Amino acid sequence: MVAGSRHDDDIVQAAWLYHVGRLSRQEVSERLGISRFKVLRMLADAREQGMVRISIEHRTSRTLALADRLTERFGLREVLVAPVPVARDDDDYCRLAVGIMAASYLARVGKGDAPQTIGVGWGRTLSSMADNLVGLTNRDLTFVSLMGSVTHATSTAPAEVCVRLAAQTGGQALLMPAPFVADSEQACQMIMAQRLVREALDAARRADRMIMSVGECRDGAILFDTGVLSGEQIAELKKCGVVGDCCGNFFMPDGTLAETGLNRCTPCIGVEDMRKTDVAITAGGLSKAEATLAILRAGFADRLFVDEHLAGKLLAMG
Repeated sequence: MVAGSRHDDDIVQAAWLYHVGRLSRQEVSERLGISRFKVLRMLADAREQGMVRISIEHRTSRTLALADRLTERFGLREVLVAPVPVARDDDDYCRLAVGIMAASYLARVGKGDAPQTIGVGWGRTLSSMADNLVGLTNRDLTFVSLMGSVTHATSTAPAEVCVRLAAQTGGQALLMPAPFVADSEQACQMIMAQRLVREALDAARRADRMIMSVGECRDGAILFDTGVLSGEQIAELKKCGVVGDCCGNFFMPDGTLAETGLNRCTPCIGVEDMRKTDVAITAGGLSKAEATLAILRAGFADRLFVDEHLAGKLLAMG
């Protein structure tokens, strides 16, 4: 996807919210996190380019309708749904599509003169976001990890995603000097008491916005396959009925935090920290449906970026 088409998608979304969603220009501005002046410019561009007639003429009109339904169903500020060709229903393609969409969002909100701190999770959709971020240069950006790191240095690791985003934008990366999971609750408390860990956690909690992905707790999921968790810890999650995680927080299907010791062994931000800022959740592929629904039911998400297959599944399940 080229930068021009991303810009067109942003214009169409603004036009959809204003003309079809019946939002005011101020409400569109708040929903998209951009200035009211930019909204006016986008609406003018939509008219000049012939996108707005009786209806909005654009290939993503179907996905915009799905986004509206998800926004209303789960009380979100913004939902973006990536179109997926009928012939492409594989999870890898969906993660790529959602990552590109998240990159467009980051390019939109990451501009400006004021310093901004963005908390970042980990996973394949966020790695895809970093791969596809273009057109954003801002030395006043700081990307901070929201949880500890994993053993293997892969493109999906928390530290790796933060460093790549900082390098691409000219900003800074602030990493959490801690493991993803400690051996015990006592060990976790000792780790979180360390000065450098405290400073990273404080910065994460003060983030202006956060972007995180949905993790699955099932065989074949990245969390289970990377060796981050021991066999005993995986067995405990299965026994408890945990369906998903988000930045080291493990959730039950109803969106409540699981009664598992692992939720006291992960040096990371907590759900209450997430409620205090603007949180964007990314998820790609039908396999993420149960975990994503649990995260939405937890009630801390403000924005949701998914592919259209997952969007339809969430509406059917929710």
